[in-house]
Amino acid sequence: MTAIDLNCDMGEAPGVEPLPNDAILMNYISSANIACGFHAGGPEVMRQTVNLALSRGVAIGAHPSLPDRENFGRREMAISPAETYGIVQQQIKTLQGIVQAAGGALHHVKPHGALYNMAARDAALAAAVAQAVYDFNGQLVLYALAGSHMITAAARLGLRTASEAFADRTYQDDGSLTPRAAGNALITDARQSLNQVLKMITHKSVISVNHRIVPLTAETICLHSDGAHAVEFAQLINQRLTDEGIAIKSPVF
Repeated sequence: MTAIDLNCDMGEAPGVEPLPNDAILMNYISSANIACGFHAGGPEVMRQTVNLALSRGVAIGAHPSLPDRENFGRREMAISPAETYGIVQQQIKTLQGIVQAAGGALHHVKPHGALYNMAARDAALAAAVAQAVYDFNGQLVLYALAGSHMITAAARLGLRTASEAFADRTYQDDGSLTPRAAGNALITDARQSLNQVLKMITHKSVISVNHRIVPLTAETICLHSDGAHAVEFAQLINQRLTDEGIAIKSPVF
């Protein structure tokens, strides 16, 4: 049976309560990437989001970011590989403590926002991220952009990976995500999102903004919980995949 992981960035509330969508989205996904406080969230939000995930049987991952709450971790900044290693490990450790206290286990790590994009294209930063995850716990899975430097760096270490694709973002001809500053970066139509996901799974490709077919490996597909149509997208995608006999489950190795 064909299987795919549906993941969602969560615990990204600015206050002490999770965003309302988080509890709803947990019903439709198989992996949750939980903010570790550097771009959003905090100890109480992390605790509540972890408990939500555990109650739904959803795999829990750390979602480390650049230290940039003001810009939600989406502004690129100068950072060395050594600094990258340190902040990634610090955030994984913070979330793992909360997960273990709740009786769960950490499953994966997925960088957030600018850190994700920078490490996707910068080999040195990618190596620092992969090394930080591997040194913390070599059994964790690194969720990273399909075809990116992070996937390559993790493979060199023997670190398990899940090649990630996006349900709510458009793509460039080289397989990179369209920058958020562009007007066509986000997908806002549910049918367009569903069609993109189905093509990724069944044809291992995506159509770029320039209408080119781009080969792509999708082992996990991301939805952003802060998207205006997140719940609608998740419900529609989950139902269609189920109807097609495609299992929705987190990567198991």
